[in-house]
This record gives sequence, structure tokens and C-alpha cells, in this order.
Amino acid sequence: MVRVAWALWGASVALAVAALVLLYLGREAEPPAGSFGFRGFAAVFALVFSTVGVLIAARQQGNPIGWLLLTMGLFSGVQELGQEYAIYAILARATPLPGGAVGGWILSWIWVPLTSLATVFLFLLFPGGRLLSPRWRWAAGVGMAGVILASASLALSPGPLENFAVVDNPLAIGSSSLWGPLAGIGLTLYLAGVVGGATSLVVRFTRSRGDERQQIKWLAAAGVLVAAALFLSFVVEIPGVFRPDEGFPAWVENAVVLSFLAIPAATGIAVLKYRLYDIDLVVNRAVVYALLAALVTATYLAVVVGIGSLFGRGDRPNVALSILTTAVVAVAFQPVRTRVQHLANRLVYGKRATPYEVLAEFGRRMETAYTDEDAPLRMARALAEGTDAAHAAVWFQVSGRLRRVAVWPPEVASSAPEAATVSGDRVEVPGADLSLPVRHGGELLGALSVAKRPGDAIRPAEERLLKDLASQAGLVLRNARLTEELRARLEQILRQADELRASRQRIVAAQDAERRRIERDIHDGAQQHLVAMMVKLRLAETMAARDPDRTSRLLSELQSDMQGTLDELRDLARGIYPPLLADQGLRAALDAQLRKVPFPVRLDADGVGRFPQEAEAAVYFCCLEALQNVSKYARAEEVTIILRQDEHELRFSVEDDGVGFDPSTTPRGAGLQNIADRVAALGGSVEIRSAPGEGTSVSGQVPIPVEDGAPAN
Repeated sequence: MVRVAWALWGASVALAVAALVLLYLGREAEPPAGSFGFRGFAAVFALVFSTVGVLIAARQQGNPIGWLLLTMGLFSGVQELGQEYAIYAILARATPLPGGAVGGWILSWIWVPLTSLATVFLFLLFPGGRLLSPRWRWAAGVGMAGVILASASLALSPGPLENFAVVDNPLAIGSSSLWGPLAGIGLTLYLAGVVGGATSLVVRFTRSRGDERQQIKWLAAAGVLVAAALFLSFVVEIPGVFRPDEGFPAWVENAVVLSFLAIPAATGIAVLKYRLYDIDLVVNRAVVYALLAALVTATYLAVVVGIGSLFGRGDRPNVALSILTTAVVAVAFQPVRTRVQHLANRLVYGKRATPYEVLAEFGRRMETAYTDEDAPLRMARALAEGTDAAHAAVWFQVSGRLRRVAVWPPEVASSAPEAATVSGDRVEVPGADLSLPVRHGGELLGALSVAKRPGDAIRPAEERLLKDLASQAGLVLRNARLTEELRARLEQILRQADELRASRQRIVAAQDAERRRIERDIHDGAQQHLVAMMVKLRLAETMAARDPDRTSRLLSELQSDMQGTLDELRDLARGIYPPLLADQGLRAALDAQLRKVPFPVRLDADGVGRFPQEAEAAVYFCCLEALQNVSKYARAEEVTIILRQDEHELRFSVEDDGVGFDPSTTPRGAGLQNIADRVAALGGSVEIRSAPGEGTSVSGQVPIPVEDGAPAN
């Protein structure tokens, strides 16, 4: 089928060229009254319609649009060839050539099926090659009936030909009284088909979205223009509208012809709205080669013909000037070609870069982007400039979600979405017209997304560009993500270092406060008792001989004071490191301390043995700190301390049934912070669970290094 399409295109081109040759040969002859306003237009139609048709038919063989355009191009070539042969054979020569009347006969009726292909069937089938719905078959049927009836009436009616009145119809059958009314009926049905086709296109436009809507915009405008021109041409044929002796108005003929020029133009623009790489390339290269050919031809004519006519002989070619022209073209070719290519790119792609320029520029930056932190931003910029998008973004995949890392242009960053989701093999970016995953080695690394401006849609060429960039961006994105992960890890380490520094500062401050408390307790407590005891000893010494009874009482008081001082020093020592904890372990030390608590506390420490000194001390003081918080704030009726052990850690929990609090809104006090710092210093962790009215649980675990020995039971 592709070969057939190209064969039809070749036939149309050959007919158009032959018609133009005949036009040149018969250029002095005046077209007869009743023919179309100017010559050569159908040859242009043949070239344009057939070229657009073969591009579509070769790519979409099942789409009848391409074949319609090829048929229109072929009919246009036949029409122009018939007209020019008739003019040349009958009007341009003193002795007419045979077959001239047949050429005029073809011209008189072929315009009806030719125009119907554009104004009825192209409108009904555009752009996918199918009717809008089966209900629109009436328009195709009415239009076909009108075309057949009108074409037959014009082709078989006797008398002067419709568009070549200088000769009579060589194939006439019947009488004008028969064919005249039939021609009117046929043209009326044809006009109804035109209206139906245009209406179908308008309805299709209102229901369409995306690429289809963009295509129909152009053809719908051309359709309205053609329908208006044809309607005008039918109106002026109504009796009384114009005087028959003046002939058919030339300006109406010209309007009809010019309106038909909008059909190939609009169809070509609609095809280019696809922005397919190969079609863009064909158009781009065609513009480049045409401009270069024109410039080379102009240079040759200016140098060889212009200068040669002044200084050379006109009867033979000037070899020196030919060599000079070749040298000028060779020197100027590359600079001119560069400028022409730039002009062609602007004509085809507009202000944005071509897809190939985007890919080439991205490839050139691959090496620097490998270690460049700005790689995601460069990628977003390439996407936005290559697709003429409102904004483009680059995303990293983190924990099953996509996080935006770059957006272009930067001024839309505040309004662009910052998070997206991954669903299987698809990525879903809010507000994006197209988003594609970026993979490397089968791993999803992130995504690229593009959001177009309102009323614009993603074209297949832009989608292919996005896919090409996504396939090339895998390695760059992997390294950029590694850089981002390293930066995030470094920030986490710095935060942990800050937290460790703050924790150590709190520990040092707590130790300083504890030392000051011990100093204060010794100064205000035991030291004062010892001073009082020394005073009493001196007094007893002086009164021993004079008042034995009073001396005996003083010694009894000294004994009682010494016992109190001893108890106070023992209590102070227990606050530093209880001797019972060192001698008998965690359970015994807590049992002894719980007997002094003014509320009931249950200790559940079954199976807990001995652990390293620092671990036992941390758990012991954490439990005492938690009990102190209970006594101050909880108003609890029952408290439970639970101790558990395994080979690698010692776990504790202090639970009460008090008033509780909301940990999310209540900041940690000094007591809870001390607990967290003590456990964190040994590499453990603390968890605080509480809720208003539901009590509080302070639990934690302290790791036990294996090298320190297994826990003893």
C-alpha cells in the first residue's frame, strides 16, 4: 500500500508538471470566459494535497484521510492538465490539436467530485478516518448523491461547456431541459452534504480533547471558509442575483479558489501538530534545501548571467565566471547553511530548540552532570525548553514516594506540586500532562514530568523526547540521588553530633549540679553535725571532773548525734552509688529504696541477675527518677516497676495509673531528660507513652556488650 501511495503521489506530480509545461507554452492565450479566475492553481493543489496525503498514507495506511488527499491531488492534476491542454490546443495555436474539447469537458465537471472530497468526506472523517457516529451516514449519502447527480448533469448537458464555453460539450446526451433541473437538484444535495460535513466537524471539535482538538481547530477554520465561499458561489447563480451577460463574477471564482488553498494548509498544520520526529525532520530539511537551492540559483544567476551579460559573450558560457561562482558558493555555503538551518528551526519548532538539539545538548553535559549537583535543575530546564512547557520537574524516589528535587522555571516552584506517588510501573504527578519513570538497572530512581500551558497538549514528538531523556537520565539521576543521600546522611550525622554534644553538655551540667548538691548537703548537714559534736566534746572534757552527771548526758547526746551523722552520710553515699547496689545488685537496691516510698510500688524483676556496674547504675537511677516524677505529678495510686533481661540488653519499665499527659504537647522536664541522657550515654533508648487520664509508662533498654560477660543469674 505504501508503494501505491507513492505511485499516486508521483502521478499527481507528473500531471502537475505536464500542466505547468502546457501553461508555459500557452501563456499568451487568454482563458475563455467562464473558466476559473487564474491559471495554475490546481497544479499547486496537486502538489500540496498529494504530498500531505502520501505522508499520512505511508504512516497510517488504514486511515482514509491520506488516500482522500492523494485522490484530491490526482484530481487536481487532471483538472489542471485538462484546462491547460484545452487552452493550448484550442486557443494558443493557429491549428487546433485533437482532444482539446475533451480537456475542456474534463474541466467542466471534475471540480464537483474534487471539492466534495474536501468539503464533505474529509470533514466527516477527519482526523481519525471514521464518522463521528453512524447517525452521520446521511451526510455522506446525501453528499455522494449530490456529487453523482451534479457531475453527470454537467458532464452530459448539451451546449457550451460549464467552464470552457468556447466549445460545445463533445459528449452531450439529451437536452438542457432535462439536465438543468437535475444539476440544480444535485448541487443542492451537494450543498447539504457540505453543511453536514462542516457541522460534523464542529460537533467533533466540541467533544474532542488533546491532540485531536488541536488538529480540528485548523481544519474547522478552513472548512468554515470553504463552506462560506461555496455558498456564495451557489447564491450568485440564483436567477436575478447577477446578469448573465456579465458572466460569472471573477471575484467569486477567486474567493472559491483561495478558500480551497486553506484545506491543504490547514491539513498540513494539523499533521505537524503531531510533532512527529520524522515529519518535523522532513519539513525542516525541505525548508533548508529549498532555501539553499534558491540562494545557490540566485548566486549563479547574479554572477554568471548578470556579470556575464555585461563583460562576456552571450553566445557561449564563460568558464571563468562559472569557476568564480563555484568558489563563492563553496566559501559561503557553510555559514549560509547554518543561518538557513536556524531559520528553518524557527519556522518548524518556533522559539524552542528542536528535539535533536535538546538531546545533543543534554548528551554534551552528561560528563559534567555526572558529578554536578545542578544536574536535576539542568535536566528540568532541558525538558521545559524542549517541550515549550509551562514547567518541568525532576523527581527522586524516596520510600515509595516521589519527592521533587528540581523545577524549571524556578519562579513556579512555589505553585508546582512537591510530592507524587508511584503506582506499579506508573508515576502520578499532580497537574502534570505527562510523567515518565526514570530507571537504571531495573531500579526506579525517580521521574520526569511536564505540565503544558492551558489549551496546549503533549505531542507525540514531545513524548518521545521525554522518553529519550528519561532513558539517558538514569545514570545521572542515580549519581545525583547518591549525592543527595550523602548530603542527607551528613546532615543526619551532624544533627546526631549536635544532639550528642547537647547530651554531653547536659550530663556535665547534671554532674556539676550533683557535685554542688553533695557539697551543699555535706556543708549544711554532716559538717554542721560534726562541728556541733566537737563543741560538745570540748564541753564534756572541761566538765568531766566537776559535773560527772552532765558529762554523762553530753556523751549520750554525742552518741546519738554520731548515729544521726552516720545515717546522713549513708543516705548521701546511696545518692552517689548505693553500696547495696554494688554488693547485691539491682533488685536488692530497688527493694531497699522502695520501702521508703510513701505510695505502693510493686517490683516485678523475676529472673534478673547481675549486670555491668554502669548498666545497673543507669537503670537504678532511671527508676528512681521516674518514681520521683510520679510522686510530684502523677497522683497515682499504684506503680509497677518491671525489669527484664536477655543476652544482649537490660529492659526496664515504670508504669503508673496517674493523671497522665500528652507527650506531643508537653515538653520533657529535667527528670525525663535525665533518664533519656543516662540511657543514650550507654547506647540505649527510652520510650515515653502517656495520655491524659490513662497514666504514664517510662520504658527503656540498655545494651549489654557480649565481651563484658554474659549476665549472671
